[in-house]
Amino acid sequence: MIAAVQGRHYLYTGHGARYLSPFYSPDLKSMFGVDPPFSYAFLVVWAPLGLRATCYYYRKAYYRAFFFAPPGCAVSGPARRRYRGEAALPWILQNVHRYFFYLATIVLGFLWYDAIRAFFFRGADGSLHIGLGLGTLVLLVNVALLTGFTFGCNSLRHIVGGKLDCFTCSLAARSRHRLWKGVTFLNLRHAQWAWVSLVSVGLADLYIRLASAGVFHDPKLF
Repeated sequence: MIAAVQGRHYLYTGHGARYLSPFYSPDLKSMFGVDPPFSYAFLVVWAPLGLRATCYYYRKAYYRAFFFAPPGCAVSGPARRRYRGEAALPWILQNVHRYFFYLATIVLGFLWYDAIRAFFFRGADGSLHIGLGLGTLVLLVNVALLTGFTFGCNSLRHIVGGKLDCFTCSLAARSRHRLWKGVTFLNLRHAQWAWVSLVSVGLADLYIRLASAGVFHDPKLF
């Protein structure tokens, strides 16, 4: 959040590169001229942050870590008796998770654009040419990990495979079943995707921030 508050050093353009911090994507300032009196990162970062805050895995982690509710399946006692699930305020608000998924998927699309755009470098004559810098790989790895986390979401599993009584009754059912199995494959390691992608997005921002601040120059591989 410190990076989002600062509102600077989020874009690296050295040696013709264009690396945008994932906390500031999409670049509302250059796309639409949005220039609020505060860091515009707050206009976009709430969507992926909301996805993580309401994620089923993260819920389990912070419910048990901070509230001891719900406790583990083998735990009995007052903690289990007072657990009411998410049927009342404020926890019923966690049901907005699916909508955060929709919004975060849009942001993910822009992150893929940024990663692909990072393969193009502007030459001295102003034209773009394909190249590869270390920052390009940083952005590519980051968006790949974020995709694994986002598309392993339980909400997506329900969207593509929910309410199906028969997986082989029709072509549409079989297609949805294949999609469901693909999402389930990612979901089996959802906790790992969650933590690895959380680290990668922070490191991607740090890399761009240090390069933009002049701490080092992004090495261009070709």
